[in-house]
Amino acid sequence: MKLLRRVLLFICLIAFGIPSFAAERVQCGSVQSRFISGAVGYCAMLPPSYDAQTAKKFPVLYFLHGIGGDQSFLVSSGGWQIIEDMWEQKKLGEFVIITPQADTSFYINSKDGHVLYEDFFIREFIPQMEKKFRLTGTRAGRAIGGISMGGYGALRFAFKYPQMFVSVAAHMPALLEHLPNGAANAGFNAFFGSAFGRPVDEAFWKANTPFVYARSKSLAGLKIYADCGSSDNYGFDAGTRQLDKLLTQRGVPHTIAIYPGQHDWEFVAQHLQASLQFQAKALGLK
Repeated sequence: MKLLRRVLLFICLIAFGIPSFAAERVQCGSVQSRFISGAVGYCAMLPPSYDAQTAKKFPVLYFLHGIGGDQSFLVSSGGWQIIEDMWEQKKLGEFVIITPQADTSFYINSKDGHVLYEDFFIREFIPQMEKKFRLTGTRAGRAIGGISMGGYGALRFAFKYPQMFVSVAAHMPALLEHLPNGAANAGFNAFFGSAFGRPVDEAFWKANTPFVYARSKSLAGLKIYADCGSSDNYGFDAGTRQLDKLLTQRGVPHTIAIYPGQHDWEFVAQHLQASLQFQAKALGLK
């Protein structure tokens, strides 16, 4: 019966899109912003007891997508199925998981000032989600994570606003403190978008990396996890190692690992359970 249900759900996804997953507790919608033009989409994945325990407030994980993804990436990639299976097998405590749409913003306020994503996320999105989905609304009940560009964004938010988040977990974070020679060109922009200017403003890039806040902020009490493939296609393993070294030098407790693998979903799928369990423990869950 479980296999049949999985097949039917997959067929519904193809035929009708993400809203067909409402029965599986995935709710997608959009919000308006004064910092970003147009509607910003999101998907929220609700834990098994969410509908039954109507008076209960839940912790939350904000899970940020990478370039080429959107708010639906956990469902379309199969990540949601991994999460569902963990809940069914009682391997993961219950918390809400919310993924906002971010395009290629890198989750920062863009250099040209046209996309103020950081302001949107911190000042509008989080407060709206906490009202809509019965979230605890406290640091102890708020975690953040992400993949690639989303890993960059998650680390940057957590390091810049450590008073807001109890934990951060990043897979394959897009970490480059210094741009490689010749990076400020059309090829770099084609991948990274225009958030850092066109051509890329290297000073603006350096001023916005997670490293800036990893060096300057007090990260006391923040639980930190990151992993990356040893053969990362974009060299982000070097940046991940550099972050490990920096946090070690500062005496900041953290868990950072380099595993065999490349920059792809296969790598994320292999380590997603570990990061989710890390987040659950930080949120005070099993």
